Amino acid sequence: MHKNRSTFLITCLCFGFAFLYIPIFLLILYSFNDSKLLPVWGGFSTRWYVTLFNSEDVWNATLLSLRIALINATFATLLGTMAGLALARFTRFRGRTLFTGMISAPLVMPEVITGLSLLLLFITLQQIIGWPGSRGMTTITIAHITFSMAYVAIIIQSRLINDDLSLEEAALDLGAKPFRVLIDITLPLLAPGMTAGWLLAFTLSLDDLVIASFVSGPGSTTLPMLIYSRVRLGLKPDINALATILIVTVALGVLLAGWIMLRQHQQKLKAEQLASQ
Repeated sequence: MHKNRSTFLITCLCFGFAFLYIPIFLLILYSFNDSKLLPVWGGFSTRWYVTLFNSEDVWNATLLSLRIALINATFATLLGTMAGLALARFTRFRGRTLFTGMISAPLVMPEVITGLSLLLLFITLQQIIGWPGSRGMTTITIAHITFSMAYVAIIIQSRLINDDLSLEEAALDLGAKPFRVLIDITLPLLAPGMTAGWLLAFTLSLDDLVIASFVSGPGSTTLPMLIYSRVRLGLKPDINALATILIVTVALGVLLAGWIMLRQHQQKLKAEQLASQ
């Protein structure tokens, strides 16, 4: 009975991984297809990578998306960390329920509603104070920070709730100022959570299509918007090459982040062992 159960679970696991990863492997394989027709294999070739790298539109959209994602991830991590600290450390303050609801709203609100509301906000501000003069990189970045910081705040709050307060309390008892405790103890403990939040905010920004479509303007086409426009006009094999580069880049980033977090965990275990000795 136990053996049959194990076989069934392994079979389900294999089907699950096949369902997820076989399409990705096929996409990578057909990025080296020499044929102009996507479903027809015409031999191995890297011509579409050359075509992709010579495309000025792709480079402009990629650089714009990377700039927005980097700025968004940095500011979303800072603001989200402060929000998470407030929710985890200050359990009672006036307006906590409203503040919690405002943090949670971007997590459950449809992206169409978020994009439309931000568009109306920018139009209203432009009519009242004349800013922003036009919709572009600035408006997209602000929109991305608005919903990305909510994810970071939840990560930081969860991290702080599970952490032991004894180190911070001991530092305060020994005469350390609260700001010093924050810099020397709290933030190092939050480093893995902040790293995860930064990577999540970067990925969400790089992947966003719906919200960016609402708050962008002429000359501010992000990479997802470019891919979507090309899909509507008809797929070309250079899209496979672009998707392959994105997949490889994300995979390397995930591996690097995992290695850094594993190394930090090992260093923490070694420090605990030395302290116990």
